[in-house]
Amino acid sequence: MKKIVYKKISKDCVNFFLLAVFTLGIIIWVLQAVNYLDFVIEDGHGFLVYFKYTLLSFPKIISRIFPFAIFLAFSYILLKYENKNELVIFWNFGIKKINFINFFIKFSLWFVLISLLLNAIITPYAQDKARSFIRSSNLDFFESILKPKKFIDVIGSLTIYFEKKNINGELINIFLNEKIDINNSQTTFAKTATIKTEDNTKTLILYDGRSINNINGKISEFKFSKTDYNISKFGSNTIMHQKIQETPTIDLIKCSLFFKKSSINFKDIEIGNIKNCRLENLENVYKELYSRLVKPLYVTFLISISLLFILKSKSDHSFNINKFKIYLFAFLFIIFLESSSKLISTNLLQNLFFSIFPLILTLIIYLYFLFKLKINKI
Repeated sequence: MKKIVYKKISKDCVNFFLLAVFTLGIIIWVLQAVNYLDFVIEDGHGFLVYFKYTLLSFPKIISRIFPFAIFLAFSYILLKYENKNELVIFWNFGIKKINFINFFIKFSLWFVLISLLLNAIITPYAQDKARSFIRSSNLDFFESILKPKKFIDVIGSLTIYFEKKNINGELINIFLNEKIDINNSQTTFAKTATIKTEDNTKTLILYDGRSINNINGKISEFKFSKTDYNISKFGSNTIMHQKIQETPTIDLIKCSLFFKKSSINFKDIEIGNIKNCRLENLENVYKELYSRLVKPLYVTFLISISLLFILKSKSDHSFNINKFKIYLFAFLFIIFLESSSKLISTNLLQNLFFSIFPLILTLIIYLYFLFKLKINKI
């Protein structure tokens, strides 16, 4: 009988958790996808790149709402059972509250494992994969970013300006400035220009103009009646390098261990092929590792908070006040959890404390359960 009871309530919790996390995730994903339209409208990337990028952002959204969905699911199901007097039936069947609590604490370890897998492996991989689509994409919608009488500088080191577009699609009085490097640049003027696409290569065909080259302070100029200007060699100004959130967890661990063992203090050192592994970036590495490997451990504590609802029955005159206090405590804790990464620094002792803090909190709340239930008598 006890196995049936545990199986039913745990199944209800899982089902409601999946419903909550995916419903909230899809709502946030849709709202975020609207913002990502900038990749097409402003940066010139194609809709296929846009779709892949937004789709791969979904794991990150799920990982962020995971703690909230966990508490919401377990608290809702426990209160639902209480309101239907089903929890009273459990106690009358001889199920002790402490055994009930022990079951859910053990059950929570599955969610901890899922959260660890999501934060440490799936989300970083998905984010890096999404960034790779941008790195490898060309300016599929180059024409969409061209606006008359507006300086367009979203294309790498190139700035474009033109006066207007005529009915034939020609750009009138176009200005191009290419920043080759810090000392070299090329400025091109043309009366008209057309856009040609061939073999996935975009080319501006410039007519009746001149180019001015500035090479190490030396100015040279040449005129042309027609010339080709390859646009496909330029990328978007969208961030292309791998960010720390996209770095594999194993690389971040290797980076932190290297600096822990090494006595090197040069700020600009970078370790092998590990991206973002620099001494000046070490604090960010620790914060990212905390978010991926420590935050998931708080899942057990959040489920334990929801178990506080079983300490009082709905017939108790203080039930509603108690319910309000539990919800308030849980939401304040979730806010703390979201901002707790700011407490991580390069101080290893401080980081160690915050790494074991979720275990300390879980132990404290478990001792609170033992005290409240008077385990020796119940």
